[in-house]
Amino acid sequence: MNRQEHRKSATAIEPAMQIGKSGIEAVVDELRTQLKNKKFIKVKFLKTALYEKDKHEMAEKLANMTGSELIEVRGNTAVFRRKG
Repeated sequence: MNRQEHRKSATAIEPAMQIGKSGIEAVVDELRTQLKNKKFIKVKFLKTALYEKDKHEMAEKLANMTGSELIEVRGNTAVFRRKG
């Protein structure tokens, strides 16, 4: 599957997690756990999480911390895919 097909597959998914003022460090373990069970996980960035950093930077960092692939960032939502 290419990146466009991954985006298409992920559009119907509801956000499984929210990132707020606690930041991305608070959800790293939970995202890893959910990626073991599902191929795609959609994460919503709340406005309180976006005061210090850009959502694209935060999504890239979260993908690196969890060993996942960032599929897309659209609005305040990011989609991650399990590698492998």
